[in-house]
Amino acid sequence: MIHASELAIETGLFPHTNAGNLNKEELKELQKSNVSMGIMLENISERLTEKGMPHHLAASKRPKARLEVLENAGALRIPMTTGILVGSGETPIEIIDSILAIRKLHEKDGNIQEIIVQNFQPKQDTVMNNFPPANENYFKIVVALARIIMPKMNIQIPPNLSPNSYHSFLSLGINDWGGISPLTPDYVNPEFLWPEIKKIELDSKNAGFELKCRFPVYPEFFSFIGKELRDKMKVIEDEEGLVRQEYWK
Repeated sequence: MIHASELAIETGLFPHTNAGNLNKEELKELQKSNVSMGIMLENISERLTEKGMPHHLAASKRPKARLEVLENAGALRIPMTTGILVGSGETPIEIIDSILAIRKLHEKDGNIQEIIVQNFQPKQDTVMNNFPPANENYFKIVVALARIIMPKMNIQIPPNLSPNSYHSFLSLGINDWGGISPLTPDYVNPEFLWPEIKKIELDSKNAGFELKCRFPVYPEFFSFIGKELRDKMKVIEDEEGLVRQEYWK
C-alpha cells in the first residue's frame, strides 16, 4: 500500500487509502503518502455481528475494531472519511447511535472530514442476495437525520447507488458526491455504473448547486497535511483550496 501510494503521487494523484483495519503503525506510515484515509464504521451495533446477522462472519466489521482504527487515526491527526450503511437490518435507534458515535470521535480529535451515508444494495453470492435494497424514504430520513445531528459535517451519498434520484438528496443536506471516475468503476459496487460527470453537473445546477472538484482531503483539513504533500497539492490548487478547473474539465 505504501509503495502504491508513493507511485500514485509520482503520477500526480493524491492517494486516499481505504485498506480496512490498519494498526496505528500502518496508519502512521501511510500518512506520509496519503492526504486522507477512510474506513466505514457501517454500524456501531454489536447485535449485527450475532449469528444470523449480516456481520456475523465478518470479524473485520466488528464495531470495536473499526472504532479503534478511527481512534488511532484521530490520535495521528489523519483526515478520515467514515460512514454508515443503511438498510441491512439495523434499527433506527442503531443508526442514530452510529451517527452519534462518529460525532463523539470528531468532538475528541476533530479529524472526521466526511460521513458517507450509503444505502444497502444486495449482492449475488452473499447470504443477503435476496434481501431487499434500502427503502428510499427510510434512506432519505437517515440522510436528513445525519445533517441534523452533525450540521457542520460534510455528508455524502454515492450517486450511483441512487441512479434515478440522487439529485433529490441535495435538498436533504448532502454536500458531496464522493469520488466519481470516468475511467474506473466503483470497485465495491461495480454493478452500479457512475453517472456521467456532465450529468451530475447539470443535475446539481438544476438543484441550485455548482459542481466543483476537490482533493481527497477537504480544504478545512489542509493543516493536517505534511508540508511535502501540501506543496505538491498547491501546483493544481485554486484560491478556494479546490482543484483548478483545467485539471478536471
